[in-house]
Amino acid sequence: MAIKPRNTRNLQFSMASMSDLVFLLLIFFMLTSTLVAPSAIKLLLPSSDSRTMAQQTVTVYINEEKQVFLEENAVSIEELQEGLILRLQGQDEGSVVLRADRTVPVQDIVFVLDVVHGINDLFQTRHKVILATQPHR
Repeated sequence: MAIKPRNTRNLQFSMASMSDLVFLLLIFFMLTSTLVAPSAIKLLLPSSDSRTMAQQTVTVYINEEKQVFLEENAVSIEELQEGLILRLQGQDEGSVVLRADRTVPVQDIVFVLDVVHGINDLFQTRHKVILATQPHR
């Protein structure tokens, strides 16, 4: 005589709760990823208390009269990109040190950043711009 047990165990696994958890995690990551805005310009600011030693490839100067110098040669805004392309040619990574007077408008500094970013996009390189500062007195 076959006796059937009263409490039969169900050996099936319900995926309903697992799919709910996956959807909740998906919504969470979608919401948090939209809050994080990537910075378009990567700018390395060396600390004024310590010295950051980076391999210097090119130096760009902007004085208080808003004159632009590539190394020690005065260049126009249009010649800056051509000069940087020639000096950074053949390098995948390099540092452009920007030495700007404290009275220079931020827009002129951003222009140099845009020129280096444009060279990176054009030649698929990873050159960085370092804004030089003076130590605290």
